Amino acid sequence: MKKILILAACLFIGIGGMSAQQGGNTQLSLQNITGGAYSPEYVHGVNPMNDGETYTQLSPDRKRIIRRSFKTGKEVGTVFDVATARGEKRLNGIDGYIMSPDETRILLQTQTKAIYRRSYTAVYYIYDVRNNTYEPLSEGGPQQVPLFSPDGNVIAFARDNNLFIVKLLFGNAETQVTKDGKFNEVLNGIPDWVNEEEFSTNRSFDFSADSKMLAWVRYDESQVPIYRIQEYKGAYPTRSEYDEYPGEYAYKYPVAGAKNSDVKVMAFDIKSRVTRTLDVPVDSDGYIPRIHFTSDPEKLAVITLNRHQNRMDMYMANPRSKVCKLVLRETSDKYIREAAYTGMKFYGNHFSLLSERSGYQHLYWYTLNGQLERQVTKGNFEVTDFYGYDAASGRFYFASREESPLRKAVYAADRSGKVKKLSSAAGTNSATFSRSFKYFMNVYSSAQQPPVTTLCDNSGRTLSTMVTNKALQEKAASLPATKEFFSFKTSDGVQLNGWMVKPKNFDASRKYPVIMYQYSGPSSQEVTDSWNLGFYGGGVFESYMAEQGYIYVCVDGRGTGGRGADFEKCTYLCLGDQESKDQVEAALYLGTLSYVDKDNIGIWGWSFGGFNTLMAMTDGRPVFKAGVAIAAPSNWKYYDTVYTERYMRTPKENGSGYAINPMERASNLNGHLLIIHGTADDNVHLRNAMEMSEALVQAGKQFDMQIYTNRNHNIYGGKTRLHLFTRMCNFFNSHLK
Repeated sequence: MKKILILAACLFIGIGGMSAQQGGNTQLSLQNITGGAYSPEYVHGVNPMNDGETYTQLSPDRKRIIRRSFKTGKEVGTVFDVATARGEKRLNGIDGYIMSPDETRILLQTQTKAIYRRSYTAVYYIYDVRNNTYEPLSEGGPQQVPLFSPDGNVIAFARDNNLFIVKLLFGNAETQVTKDGKFNEVLNGIPDWVNEEEFSTNRSFDFSADSKMLAWVRYDESQVPIYRIQEYKGAYPTRSEYDEYPGEYAYKYPVAGAKNSDVKVMAFDIKSRVTRTLDVPVDSDGYIPRIHFTSDPEKLAVITLNRHQNRMDMYMANPRSKVCKLVLRETSDKYIREAAYTGMKFYGNHFSLLSERSGYQHLYWYTLNGQLERQVTKGNFEVTDFYGYDAASGRFYFASREESPLRKAVYAADRSGKVKKLSSAAGTNSATFSRSFKYFMNVYSSAQQPPVTTLCDNSGRTLSTMVTNKALQEKAASLPATKEFFSFKTSDGVQLNGWMVKPKNFDASRKYPVIMYQYSGPSSQEVTDSWNLGFYGGGVFESYMAEQGYIYVCVDGRGTGGRGADFEKCTYLCLGDQESKDQVEAALYLGTLSYVDKDNIGIWGWSFGGFNTLMAMTDGRPVFKAGVAIAAPSNWKYYDTVYTERYMRTPKENGSGYAINPMERASNLNGHLLIIHGTADDNVHLRNAMEMSEALVQAGKQFDMQIYTNRNHNIYGGKTRLHLFTRMCNFFNSHLK
């Protein structure tokens, strides 16, 4: 089946594994939903081992590193145990671990403290597998992102924005590689806030294949403007130092059009201790989202982007001669999707590339010299993930949405181009392969099926089942709701996909109020045949609201993913315009259904979804009676350079596009609005809510507001989530019933 698409005027597609049992008592409450009572079980932290037959993972109590079989999932050994390992300082447990390339040493991660979304500091210990002993990696303070050299004899790490190396064959001698690192000025080997957040990385250094060179990206953010966040005493955690007066956190955050960090690539010769600056032809305002040493010690792959992010170059840089050679240029008339560099992998004399040049994201295979050897996948569908290449068999392993934009399956392609589907169940599949590619762990779910984790061989045959989530499925079977997929055409003739959760004992002769949930951001997908359906997955929160007498709906409008570059990128330079129009169109369509109360339709969303809620409610067409915007951008000129300019360019270049925002059209607000934000949101700053509220005040529009003390973009901690969802539910109940 290629597509799950049926015209709106026709039928709904039942996917009723969530149908309520007659007389079933689910005891649904916001407390058990937000507290995780309906969270599925997963197999976490799978790390494939060199033997190709086993993997390791941290035990649930964090006291052991367990070795398990890729065939059976059964425990076959213990690699590390805090109860028996010997060291000067007693460890009660570990937060994570990093294996050396030959697996004879392990870095044990302890005392982890978060910085931003992906970055953190920790205290690491070097564990010797052979003699069962561990010792500190460094006595100089917590470390960031330690990395073993390919020969396993050197470890590099960052501390206080500088790079250090520890030589294990020389009594763990520590050398400071850089000395110019300074908070809010220079970062060596670790990205600044915007590069971390928008390029999805927390490390920007690598070792050469012969372990003789260390290369890194140096970020000079001294000229980047500072953003200041006021902090309070609060709770969970309590900041007692701010009991009398508030404090502040000041960090570098470039808003759209502002100065970014200046970047360059450095190389350090470990033996001679010579540092060089490589001659990378990066634009003065450009980016370096990735560097990666190849199998050739004289070839460091340096990926660069221009500021518009519509040109991606790959250079092969010699870390000694400093010479850089262009081997690949990828361009777009709009922008390059992140997968082009986040999904790139290197194998011997080759590398992979995920590109949308055909109109759909597909897998391409290149030599290190930049010669295209083959396009591995083709068709009017998207390849979502590249899992890897097996040189022995010549097979490529990947996932794609060939069956439907709503579904994802695991595939293998051989040297002749023949493609074989490896996953069997229709829905959403994702894989983790063994090092030998003989086995893979598959996680399958659908709208009616909680995640099932199986172990398979590389022909797709299931060898064992590890997690069934049977108890959750039984609980979910009695939820007071049914779920359906549907599609419809807008007045512009655009076909959109959605899902709908209906109340228990749905009566088609009644008229129900509707709550619409959406995210709507570029390349995102909320409408998929997976257990991730809804905010908490499984349609659980939506079922709770259905029990209150609502119909719950989600529609993926233009700009969302899974349907090719044209569908996604049609929102270029005007974020929020077509996305909000499509939510209004969805509401208008729902209003034509005999069982929908068109005068009582609400909408909400978080982050981009909050922005689109504001946009939809200020569209000018009065279709939404109530809405909730959580952690919402209110004007793209307040958001960061990398994300915003990827889709909008700068305010100076695209003034008319930036003018399309909810603040500018605050006077058009229709319906009751609740704005929710955390005061310590380092991503979408509180200023967005403050400026939006001022625009509404001056437009004479009444609204409600909920602020959460010291909460970041995720707004959680203590009873915060329970309070938030209670507030939102009460708000909708007050205005839609």
